[in-house]
Amino acid sequence: MASRFNAQKADAQWQAAWDERQTFRARDNSGKPQSYVLEMFPYPSGRIHMGHVRNYTMGDVLARYRRMLGHEVLHPMGWDAFGMPAENAAMEKGVHPGTWTLANIETMKAQLKRLGFALDWSRELATCKPDYYGHEQALFLDMVAAGLVYRKESSVNWDPVDMTVLANEQVIDGRGWRSGALVEKRKLNQWFLKITDFADELIAGLGKLEHWPDKVKLMQENWIGKSQGLQFRFALSDGGSVEVFTTRPDTIFGASFVAVAADHPIARALAEINAEAEAFIAMCKLGGTTAAEIETQEKQGFDTGLSAAHPLDASIKLPVYIANFVLMEYGTGAVFGVPAHDQRDFDFATKYGLPIRRVVSDGDKTAPDFAEAEAYTGPGTIVNSHFLNGMDVEDAKRAVITRAQEGGWGHGTTVYRLRDWGVSRQRYWGTPIPIIHCDACGVVPVPKDQLPVTLPDDVTFDIPGNPLDRHPTWKHVACPSCGGAAVRETDTLDTFADSSWYFIRFASQPKDKPFDKAVAESWLPVGQYIGGVEHAILHLLYARFWTRALKHMGLLDVAEPFTGLFTQGMVTHETYKSADGRWLSPDDIRDGIETASGQPVTVGRVEKMSKSKKNTVDPEPIVDRYGADAVRWFMLSDSPPERDLPWTEAGIEGAWRFVQRLWRLVDADGIEPGEGGDEALDRKVHKTIAGVGADIEALAFNKAVAKLYELTSAIERAAPSASRADAVRTLLLLASPMVPHLAEEAWSMQGGDGLIADAPWPEADPALLVEDEVTYAIQINGKLRDTLKLPKGMAREDVEAAALASGNVVRVLDGKPPRKVIVVPDRLVNLVA
Repeated sequence: MASRFNAQKADAQWQAAWDERQTFRARDNSGKPQSYVLEMFPYPSGRIHMGHVRNYTMGDVLARYRRMLGHEVLHPMGWDAFGMPAENAAMEKGVHPGTWTLANIETMKAQLKRLGFALDWSRELATCKPDYYGHEQALFLDMVAAGLVYRKESSVNWDPVDMTVLANEQVIDGRGWRSGALVEKRKLNQWFLKITDFADELIAGLGKLEHWPDKVKLMQENWIGKSQGLQFRFALSDGGSVEVFTTRPDTIFGASFVAVAADHPIARALAEINAEAEAFIAMCKLGGTTAAEIETQEKQGFDTGLSAAHPLDASIKLPVYIANFVLMEYGTGAVFGVPAHDQRDFDFATKYGLPIRRVVSDGDKTAPDFAEAEAYTGPGTIVNSHFLNGMDVEDAKRAVITRAQEGGWGHGTTVYRLRDWGVSRQRYWGTPIPIIHCDACGVVPVPKDQLPVTLPDDVTFDIPGNPLDRHPTWKHVACPSCGGAAVRETDTLDTFADSSWYFIRFASQPKDKPFDKAVAESWLPVGQYIGGVEHAILHLLYARFWTRALKHMGLLDVAEPFTGLFTQGMVTHETYKSADGRWLSPDDIRDGIETASGQPVTVGRVEKMSKSKKNTVDPEPIVDRYGADAVRWFMLSDSPPERDLPWTEAGIEGAWRFVQRLWRLVDADGIEPGEGGDEALDRKVHKTIAGVGADIEALAFNKAVAKLYELTSAIERAAPSASRADAVRTLLLLASPMVPHLAEEAWSMQGGDGLIADAPWPEADPALLVEDEVTYAIQINGKLRDTLKLPKGMAREDVEAAALASGNVVRVLDGKPPRKVIVVPDRLVNLVA
């Protein structure tokens, strides 16, 4: 009788064996084909969650499979360790951000190790350590030297109580997340990277990324937002002019107003003489600066009293407003509004009673009066637009641009939605920007031999604002150029900078420079990158830019960082609320009752696991109970990997039962070799070898798991034989990337050589992949009467004879010969009676 698999014992034993032998350590010059598998590295928030487990299990199966194919696999792990949560913890808990972060790293590392991931821990990095961010500072200085960095005044979210710049996600309903103060728009000098210099390259490169999801490529293309349009000037009633840009010159006859930003020169000039305009501009400075916030906030305007003359019909006068939805940083800081065909303009015109005129037909709707409930933004023919009438949208765009250029009042131009990357963060817990400000010399880069510029440890968070600004000694330094008194830059880099090159540092880690070019290029680009679709735009776009910038500077001959990209679905769980409306965790509930209060709970929607809604499941107690392999198997088996995976107790228990079933099958005591072969089982085994390998390469893990279920069932049904014994051994090899601890335990027990992690992937025999039997459909007058399994390629007359001998056919024909017999080889026999 087979024993039960002791997961806790096997997990600990084989994880220790892999560590001792450094099984998964990648060698740079092994001579094997090199394969780089990488999952997006985690933020060390305290504990891993099931989303992490799913992400890393997928990459782990691929990495283990590639090793079995004979590849040298780089599968590293590190920590995206700078950022706001650490400072929040410092303020809330009175701990240093570094202490909090490093403690979290140790906890999460121990949790990851318990799941048996095939990671090269020798290359572990944390972005908060000087041996990482010092090299990032060096790369920043390279970009400065290459002209890819500049400093300018830009709008930020400013909390007037905490006296700090807030990230967009820290602005909640227009107020600072911590102070509750109304957030202001404020101009500060900020550092920027010239990502717009690479806009065309970044768009063109998307076309070469054949192994990226189409939706991600489209999201990036839309974010970059390359547009052909018209830049032109409206003549104003005071004798001046205002320049606007539009991507829709075809709608110019639908214009009903002009709007300028609150800090546009026209607005500033009016504020000097008009107190109401000054007050309106002050109001505009409240609230966030993101495009999303601007789109969703109430549209408000202030009539300047000016009017703009329509460039194609001077008799049309358009009122000029200061508007809270126009930003100076976008385009020219001024727009013309076409309410019938832009929802933002529609909302504004409706509020202020401005004309709404249709100029693009909506099917058979062509009347100039627009009576719809929302703007029409779809395709159509131009109407109510003089010489443009009857044209399609693209022809009308070209016609207006031509007219503007011929008339000298405008010109066609290309613009991008993408803006240069603002990397300044007025916070402590980030990479110090390696710049010194000298009254005599201006902006001076820190000499590279003085890197890293490290963060001071003796900071406090009891006073609002950036601790680096008020540090008594850290920021005071001698100017490297003149030797005079100077101050360090107290802004730190956006944490997206840390994650924009970490995959390069994983590939090459010399002490004296960010990376060795030749070594890094031997691994790059990353062959398979796996992570959440929520990073589809910013992280991936910034990483693509950073790699291209390095190529531009001659530091790397790789343009695209990731050849293959896979965005996995989320792990989801029911949400729960207490009787008084508090979010509850699954651990707070038993049988629909809150254990603390005894009150019934409200079961909410199944949603992505999140700490804010407390619907997370800690993997550690699950691993304690079921073992790592059951957790891994569940993560792979129940849903296509690109879709969300609902977490259920029934699901993990089902996975655990299969692990025990597999153990019973491979337990040496339960295998009776027998004699002779089983051709049907041999064919099933070799089809499974080929199928599982193809599914893993395609990241179709649930399909691979289904094939392993089928093979398990086939082996269980088979009589003892040499074929059955071989099938069990092969099943063990095929399942080992998914359930590595069980596989190692059984491999050792059966006397396998070395570790199964080092064993080669089985080879499928091509001869056994070819079907030797086919199923014929036997029809009479087109109606199915029987099916027959016959040898593949059987002679036509033999197929016909077999069909006529079928009991069902004999019964239906009732002794009468068919008038005609149609044989479709290897597929069909149709008898015409």
